[in-house]
Order: sequence, then structure tokens, then C-alpha cells
Amino acid sequence: MTGHIICVAQQKGGAGKTTLVTNLAIAFLARGRRVALLDTDPQGSLGKWMDVREETLGETENLRFATATAYGISRALRSFGDEVDIILIDTPPKADSDVRWILREADLVLVPVSSSQADVWATHDLLDLANRSEKPTFLVMNRTREGTRVGDQVARSVAELDAAQMRASLANRVIYAEALGLGMGVMEVRKTGSAADEVRALAQEVMDALTA
Repeated sequence: MTGHIICVAQQKGGAGKTTLVTNLAIAFLARGRRVALLDTDPQGSLGKWMDVREETLGETENLRFATATAYGISRALRSFGDEVDIILIDTPPKADSDVRWILREADLVLVPVSSSQADVWATHDLLDLANRSEKPTFLVMNRTREGTRVGDQVARSVAELDAAQMRASLANRVIYAEALGLGMGVMEVRKTGSAADEVRALAQEVMDALTA
């Protein structure tokens, strides 16, 4: 029996899927959870993050990694057995049959939305797929820009979507890109501060949603 399965999906590339996956993983590890990362995106950004991490930090206790095609997702999940508590899946940037296979396995779907109208437009098809899969789905605002015109416009557009939204969000901070390039999460780069607080708050909301 595998642990909770979280699918992070968004049709548009560059929305921050890998940033969300890696930072949630580190936050869950800090809470004593056993975490597995599953990369189904052919671009392989999550795998590259893991490679950099192991080269610089060595193996991380209670953190496992695997790759899989969408069609091999069930087998990949079974391979973890009961050895993990949470599985985070990074998906291809498209909303088609590949993502449908992954959504079928998920307990929770997170949809990152960056601060651009293009991200909001790209979200509609993914939300439609998630709704048809009848899985709990939440938007996660990423690279937010509070107090700016574009930030306000995107916030209004997202509010009009027929979807639940996490209260916690990730702001447009350089540290997220820095941490990703180092194979780390922001909580490891800087244990205190706004970015670490954002990730902790989001991880708590995700855990609450999984256990609701």
C-alpha cells in the first residue's frame, strides 16, 4: 500500500511544477515523512534537481526518486510499496491522455498558476480533466506579485475559475530559483524568512487536504 499520492500538473510549461514538488518534498521531510518523487515529465527537471542534490549533498534519508511514463505509473507507484508516506508526481506540461493516467492514481491534485494571464488560460483544460477524474483539486499561486497591476489582474481571473485555491502561495522570490539550481529547497537554503514560511504554510494546507 503506497502513501498519499499528490499529482502536480499544469498544461503550460514554466508554471513552477518542479519548484512546487521539490519544496513540498523538503517540507514534508522536515516533518518526519518518508517522501518519494516520481518524474513523468520527459524534460526531466525533477531528475536533474535530484542529480545535483546527490552530487553536492549525498543521499537524503527518507527521500526516494524514480522516473516513469504515464502508462507505467501504476507499476512505478507499486514499487514504493509501504516504504513511503507521500509520493509527489511531476507531470508533463500538457493536458491529454498522458495526464489522465496519472490523475487516476492521485489522492490530491495541485495546479500551480504563475502570475500571468497565459497561465490562467492554460489552467482551464487541466481543471476539466481533474474534475472529470473526481479528485480533490487545488490551485496554488506561484510567483505572486502582490501590489502590482498584473498581480491584481491575475488574482481576479483566478477567482473567477471554478476551482478551490490554497490560501498559502509562493511569492516571486529569487531564492526559489537559487534553491532549485542547488538541488535544495528554500527551507534548506534559509531556514527562516518569508520563503520558508510560505512553504511551511503550504505544506500544512496540503497535509490538511490529504487528511480531510
